[in-house]
Amino acid sequence: QVQLVESGGGLVQPGGSLRLSCAASGFTFNNYAMSWYRQAPGKERDLVASITNFGGSTNYADSVKGRFIISRDNAKNTVDLQMNSLKPEDTAVYYCNAKRSAWIYWGQGTQVTVSS
Repeated sequence: QVQLVESGGGLVQPGGSLRLSCAASGFTFNNYAMSWYRQAPGKERDLVASITNFGGSTNYADSVKGRFIISRDNAKNTVDLQMNSLKPEDTAVYYCNAKRSAWIYWGQGTQVTVSS
């Protein structure tokens, strides 16, 4: 069955860094664009970053441009999100997403808390 398993979340101080990882299984990974979304309490789930199926193109929310980097390893079926210069407003549950046409899969999410 399809699985997307996120890891790497936690508590970090403002200005710090975290690296999230998503391990995929149960589908042909390099056929899917991969994305990271986040959802803060009481807010909608928003796109953070996305990467095309072979990594040729990336896209970022304005709020994270220059601070976050998305990457993928099609040999390992993983997609990572390097988060630098973290701010309290980055606090949210971060979700891994796989999409190909009408086929969409979600992970269970990992909590990121930025606080001193």
